[in-house]
Amino acid sequence: MINQTVNEYNQVIKECKKIFIKKTQDYGTAWRILRLPSITDQIFIKAQRIRSIQEKGIQKIEEDITSEFVGIINYCAIALMQLELDGNTELELTAEKVGLLYDKHIKETLDLLMKKNHDYGEAWREMRVSSITDIILMKLLRVKQIEDNEGKTVISEGVDANYQDMINYSVFALIKLNYVKNAVS
Repeated sequence: MINQTVNEYNQVIKECKKIFIKKTQDYGTAWRILRLPSITDQIFIKAQRIRSIQEKGIQKIEEDITSEFVGIINYCAIALMQLELDGNTELELTAEKVGLLYDKHIKETLDLLMKKNHDYGEAWREMRVSSITDIILMKLLRVKQIEDNEGKTVISEGVDANYQDMINYSVFALIKLNYVKNAVS
């Protein structure tokens, strides 16, 4: 089952990265101007839209919730990159550099998933997508609180671990929603 999870994870991430790189070609790295709380709020908007659609059962904008989960993954990757890059780093990065940074942070995030998946025994496969959405929203509220506390925590993980968890939960949701099969067809 672990190999299946890694394979599915990599397929989802491959599609997400493809979109991320194409948007980088269109927009450059305009996201470099964003401070972390702005990125967190952007992720919050996407998660809140997912929850709203799940609760209402209808949507008025054509993009379905899978595109929002992809957005959460990519904005969390942006947040992790911004945490690494200091204020002296140029705003405009090449698509190649962005791709390398993306891969680095996704690899670290997959490594975290593998450790947690070992301990939790693929429990995510039994979760509802709506519960995954709620957990992402909870993690966002945690990140907002940490940001409001100027990054200080007493006992808890920092914002980076929460961004990684949100990536992993979003990947789980996309696997459960058959995103890769639907994206390829």
